Amino acid sequence: MPLILDLEGVSTSDHALVGGKASKLGELVREGLPVPPGFVVTTDSYQAFLDETPLHVELEAALETLELERPESVDTVSRKIRDAFEANEFPEALREEILRAFREYSRENDVQFSAVRSSATAEDLEGASFAGLQETYLNITGEDALLQAIRKCWGSLFTPRVLVYRARKGFDHRAVRLAVLVQKMVDSSVSGILFTRDPNTGENHMIVEAGWGLGEAIVGGEVTPDHYVVDGVTQRIVHKQLSNQAWRIVRDASGGNRREDVPPAERERQKLSDERIGRLVSLARVIESHYRRPMDIEWCQEDGQLYIVQARPVTTIPPGAAAVGAPMTTSAPDPAAATASARMPPATASHDRPALVRGFGASPGIAGGKVRRLLRAAETEQLKSGEILVTSMTTPDMVPAMTRAAAIVTDEGGMTCHAAIVSRELGVPCIVGTRTATQVLQEGMEITVDGKLGTVTAGLPEKAPMASAASPPAGHGMSSAEMHHLSSPVTATRIYVNVGVPEKAAEYAQLPVAGVGLLRIEFIFTAHIREHPLALIKQGRGPELVNRLADGIAQVCQAFHPRPVIIRTSDFKTNEYRGMPGGAEFEPSEENPMIGWRGCSRYISPVYRPAFLLELEAIQKVRTEKGLKNAHVMLPFVRNTWELEQIAEMFKEKGLRRGRDFKLYLMAEVPSIALLAREFSAHCDGFSIGSNDLTQLVLGADRDSETLGHMGYFDERDPAVLRAIELLLEGAHSAGRTVGICGQGPSVYPEFAEFLVRKGIDSISLNADTVLATTRTIAALEQRMKLDGLRS
Repeated sequence: MPLILDLEGVSTSDHALVGGKASKLGELVREGLPVPPGFVVTTDSYQAFLDETPLHVELEAALETLELERPESVDTVSRKIRDAFEANEFPEALREEILRAFREYSRENDVQFSAVRSSATAEDLEGASFAGLQETYLNITGEDALLQAIRKCWGSLFTPRVLVYRARKGFDHRAVRLAVLVQKMVDSSVSGILFTRDPNTGENHMIVEAGWGLGEAIVGGEVTPDHYVVDGVTQRIVHKQLSNQAWRIVRDASGGNRREDVPPAERERQKLSDERIGRLVSLARVIESHYRRPMDIEWCQEDGQLYIVQARPVTTIPPGAAAVGAPMTTSAPDPAAATASARMPPATASHDRPALVRGFGASPGIAGGKVRRLLRAAETEQLKSGEILVTSMTTPDMVPAMTRAAAIVTDEGGMTCHAAIVSRELGVPCIVGTRTATQVLQEGMEITVDGKLGTVTAGLPEKAPMASAASPPAGHGMSSAEMHHLSSPVTATRIYVNVGVPEKAAEYAQLPVAGVGLLRIEFIFTAHIREHPLALIKQGRGPELVNRLADGIAQVCQAFHPRPVIIRTSDFKTNEYRGMPGGAEFEPSEENPMIGWRGCSRYISPVYRPAFLLELEAIQKVRTEKGLKNAHVMLPFVRNTWELEQIAEMFKEKGLRRGRDFKLYLMAEVPSIALLAREFSAHCDGFSIGSNDLTQLVLGADRDSETLGHMGYFDERDPAVLRAIELLLEGAHSAGRTVGICGQGPSVYPEFAEFLVRKGIDSISLNADTVLATTRTIAALEQRMKLDGLRS
């Protein structure tokens, strides 16, 4: 049983072993996103702790006495279980395994303080986020403190609020297991949360909230953060609401946390600069693109570096809301108006009654009832079903009371605080950040709460309390042509775009794609260099070649940053290179250049090796000097594994090594790759099918032959070609490698696209003009597959 796993080695396929939080962060590490390093104490460790101590008996006995309808029973059972977790000592073998991993991680990452975070198998799920319910312990130092924090995390599976929430969501208390994520602690100067879609309405704009210091005060709703709204299509900041933050949580010199006053001059300052908001939005686009669904992201910043510390699906998008990529329902205001109030409602509430208080509409719906003011979690039993909960902020301990409330109103908090997230999941109207609700709304007062507008008015609603409809679906009122141009549904298959020339990168970067699946470096040669590379080297102009290549590559990488850009190294044939200025001296005449001296065979030949090394030098320059780590490499026309071994040494010579932030892909064009996919997998991170060359070589049909083309010989839908693709997918996936395709086949032939999707293709890279239409085709195919599965 794997008791410990490195964070960078886990993915969503390990959910049962590492829990929701760790599995998603591991995926983001693999994507090259900035995630603090760490390791996971797996659910097998949790199970070993139960099985090898008296705890399993104590746990079962306590749960047998649980009566969820009686709060005192829930409290008693919870206390017994948590005390038992903390009282039992670690089995020796488990203890040593955890401490070995902790010492190694601390040494390799220069760790002084750690965050010890729960990661349950039932958390960060669609429909159940478990937001803030299980415990996290910050600024942990020393081995004894680590072990104690792990035990407390495990025990937090059974706090009263978790027992109630889990039962409401239909999870078996005995089946849920908890992993623990240990990460390097980030000493945040600014932190916050980002929704890639409006969690209230589902509209296509991003909600960013930011506050000074560590993130606990924001997530807990103890402070009202800055609130920024970013247009999902143009990526412009269209609204800002700056808060007055009087205090923040910071790391204490002793290693704990403490509250400190924010200097008066900083309290109303914008917490996150426009440039940093733009960078954060770019990271969020990558995360949403990776998971193919709206995401709720926790982030922080230390010394100017942004880090992602959690990512989970938004669990509250209203049914019928627009798909990812749909446009906003309102037009973007003039940039000069960007500091206007963000979603703050007008002074007059519905029914022409004046608003008593107003704040952020955090969970839609209209409800009426009597005010019940609760200033402490200990008072929650006073709340009767159907009353309006009014408090300064909610805490996880208030969840049982929140399930009884008709609506919730708080003084503090933003769209991403605990009250907002849980209210949306419970379907309870909620308004946060009113600042004065606990002062203005008196005990027993009858009020109406409008969770969409963010207003509280005197008196009960005209109709019986019920959730009102959310705003019209995004795109309502737009022309079909506009919708066709802008909308893009969610797909499980990742969609990339092919880029020919760097000048188009900025335009193509606006498309709803995961990145660039194919950037042909030879197009930069023809558009920007226009001379044979060996001729330039002979003239002593090698540095010029490197700089021009690097500039062209960087232009694309910058436009798409941080989304990945896969650069296919040069694949000129001899007849093409020979026609370039200076090419005749170096290029032989070949009868069939299509299967001649091209691709990898060029790179390992003594004649062309110096030119290929300059290509690698240009890519490394982009990654190091220009800091664009989203540049990755793909090798064309690979025939054998032994040529890859030689090329790997050339990569090392130029400082390029496969790892978490640098991936190497192979074009699958030669049938040998399909036949020996497992063997080739040892040399790469994934494959991209070049369907034109694969078709020509499987069928022996020259792709340039008009005669064969007219006769129907050249067709990627041929059963033999499809079988070759199947072999590649089977072999690559069995080795844990991805498979994509770049080309026009999926956009030209819907049945070919359906074949690829049904066989589990991981990604499809398309020409820009076919991205939106083909994405909709693929989304429809995936939906049909889902329905077919339900029927069967």
